[in-house]
Amino acid sequence: MERGGLVTGASGGVGLALCQRLLEEDGRIHLCIACRNEQKSEATRDLILAAHPAAQVSTVEVDLGNLASILRAARELRCRFQRLDFVYLNAGIMPNPHVNFKALWHGLLTGKLLHMLTTAEGIMTQTDRLNGDGLQEVFATNLFGHFILVRQLQSLLCGNEKPSRLIWTSSSNARESAFSLSDYQHAKGQESYSSSKYATDLTSVVLNRKFNGQGLYSSVVCPGLVMSNMTYRILPVFLWTLLMPLMWLIRFFAKTYTLTPYNGAEAHVWLFKQKPEYLDSLVKYHSCTSGLGRCYVESQKMDVDEDTAEKFYQKLLELEEQTLEKYHDLLD
Repeated sequence: MERGGLVTGASGGVGLALCQRLLEEDGRIHLCIACRNEQKSEATRDLILAAHPAAQVSTVEVDLGNLASILRAARELRCRFQRLDFVYLNAGIMPNPHVNFKALWHGLLTGKLLHMLTTAEGIMTQTDRLNGDGLQEVFATNLFGHFILVRQLQSLLCGNEKPSRLIWTSSSNARESAFSLSDYQHAKGQESYSSSKYATDLTSVVLNRKFNGQGLYSSVVCPGLVMSNMTYRILPVFLWTLLMPLMWLIRFFAKTYTLTPYNGAEAHVWLFKQKPEYLDSLVKYHSCTSGLGRCYVESQKMDVDEDTAEKFYQKLLELEEQTLEKYHDLLD
């Protein structure tokens, strides 16, 4: 049987490039692309098929920030697939990003500018809000929606003859200092994106502890700094136009400046080709690009505490129970 896989956030950026690169690796896979609305899904499917006309590509509509949408999509996927060999949990948002130019100037004076430019530490903030389910929007879309999706697809992911894979798109901006167990949705802070990505790292670690014995393995990747719709919202377009020559220059000193979605998907594709049982569950895999444009992957130990990961997992289970009570008609 051909391998079956799902990619969330597939309509553009790293998600779209990933879909195209996966089919270059194995044109026999049944690739299901997940987007927030039907029009985007169909447009993305047509674009992929234009380059890979013989590919088997299907679509599913899912808004990761809407629990009802997730449950409906999961039900549809359970009807369509007998198993899923890989799920790329790639969709994400960064609403209302703000750049702290004062912090940038301070970084220049203190010699920390390159570190700040490669991790966004201390220079990026966001304004979050509650979604229709009463959850913080960034937490819900970037982490919790994916968590619920995985839980609902567990029957397709566990107990198969061959291992199944979860591959989460994390970030070098995932920092412990932005995350708190007492405020894991990050309702009180201004670094919701960083918090959600650190929560992603924690979740991946604990999922391996819970499910490796059932043949499900989880990994996290960082695509590096990719110029995408999310990135272009940080600064006005004319500023990015002025900065692009500098960005290409910085790449000689900052390997994580992958810049293009194709380069940003390097670690995702590399993991697709690995045997998951031989990978380190405490490592994050980074897409890197040399100054001359050579793509490669680097592994880096994650700054995560396994006890914190376990406590956070229990909080996710409690939140799942609370939030899904009103959706019993969508649950099997």
